[in-house]
Amino acid sequence: MPKADLSILNRVYDIILDRKENYDENSYVCKLLNHRKGMNKILEKVGEESIETILAVRNEDHREIVSESSDLIFHLLVLLAANNITLEEIADELSTRHEKMRRD
Repeated sequence: MPKADLSILNRVYDIILDRKENYDENSYVCKLLNHRKGMNKILEKVGEESIETILAVRNEDHREIVSESSDLIFHLLVLLAANNITLEEIADELSTRHEKMRRD
């Protein structure tokens, strides 16, 4: 099975980081990061997208699962950037867990 090119996650995350540093009033990311509700707005979006992903799976709708999962991952990337968590930290954690699973 061919491996997915996950470099898109880095490219999207880099754009999110750029929006965090360079405000653009037309940017959805900037609006999320600077919302009057603060982190609660981002958490609402992650929660909303989580529920929509769950419903898509429950409905066995492949196209919707892909779409809603993409929305969830995007909003999770915004949450990570807002909390100064790098993708390298996530990758390191997953690698550690992978090594542990291989040993168990």
